Amino acid sequence: MKGLQLTSRFQIHKGKLEAFKTLANECISLVQENEPNALQYDWFFNSDQTECVIRETFTDSNALLAHIANLGEVLGKIQALGDFSSEIYGNPSEELMQAVAGMDVKVYSFYRGLERAVAGKSR
Repeated sequence: MKGLQLTSRFQIHKGKLEAFKTLANECISLVQENEPNALQYDWFFNSDQTECVIRETFTDSNALLAHIANLGEVLGKIQALGDFSSEIYGNPSEELMQAVAGMDVKVYSFYRGLERAVAGKSR
């Protein structure tokens, strides 16, 4: 497995959905404009829009550290609108682990998997 994958979750506080969506749009714009090493950054809501799941893929730990720095104040604001947790899949650096210390983050180390070439794309 190359890079790091994340699943981040928010249980959105009652009455905070519209403020949450406004900040989500700001996060997406910041990532799109400033983070070429963010390979995936997709937001999903459950049917009643009380929970949001974000699927993220980064090239490496430095890219995820840059992501945290890029979102800065917006990240703090959006975390105030819901109960946050995250899962990191891969092998994060010690520096990254220090940066997320105190947050509700679980790490799953890569064991093995399947990787296939996409037709028409070179590696």
